[in-house]
Amino acid sequence: MTASQPLSAICLDLAGVFYQGPHALPGAREALIRLRATGLPLRFATNTSQRSRAQILNDLASLELEIDPEELFTAPQAAHDYLSQHQLHPYCLIHPNLKKEFIDLQAQPANAVLVGDAGKKFDYQHLDTAFRLLHSGAPLIAIGDNRYYQLDDGLHLDAGPFVRALEYASGQTAIIAGKPAPTFFEQVMASLGTTPEETLMVGDDIHGDVEGALNSGMQACLVKTGKYREGDEDRIGGNFLLQPDILALARHISDVTGA
Repeated sequence: MTASQPLSAICLDLAGVFYQGPHALPGAREALIRLRATGLPLRFATNTSQRSRAQILNDLASLELEIDPEELFTAPQAAHDYLSQHQLHPYCLIHPNLKKEFIDLQAQPANAVLVGDAGKKFDYQHLDTAFRLLHSGAPLIAIGDNRYYQLDDGLHLDAGPFVRALEYASGQTAIIAGKPAPTFFEQVMASLGTTPEETLMVGDDIHGDVEGALNSGMQACLVKTGKYREGDEDRIGGNFLLQPDILALARHISDVTGA
């Protein structure tokens, strides 16, 4: 983003950008205040699939990072919308915290497979059940396809590797509900009423956040926090911002917009 590029709205990842685990990242609160002060509308787009929507909002409030519910877009909600629109009743390979969010779709025998960050449920029995459904023709829906996520003790496997395993075994291609799917970014921008060219996506995931946004025609910024590792910025082509953290970006946007 430069002074010559129009900027009408900002879309932000949460984990790894504003917080990590149970802690707000340094400067996160000030960054949110500064971003609000620009007057630009904000949206928060997360692939987090270990926490329900209500839990995410409560977590943010406890960290003094309060956002309006209408500003929050989650990949699990996008997955729910897709399943509902296509009258699919999933076998859910997801985290226990998300079970209630899909309970209304599980009244009938499963005719789809839904995969999120299932943690310890990623064992042979559950994966084999999912495979058998897929092999019989049920579609594979993935909340996201992130490779890994960051916790205080380092990187951990996310759902993406297990989605790829099920794709390989079944011969299917998963339908991705969250980032980096263009439909997810389009849903967020529709709520803003902005075009991709004037919307900035900010995140710590070079593929899910930055590459996904660029492929959707958006501006993008990679912050060097969360799951970021040295050299990530060299893994893809295209023009995007690189900032040390969300506070540095907020200051940059304030300077560019004159806020």
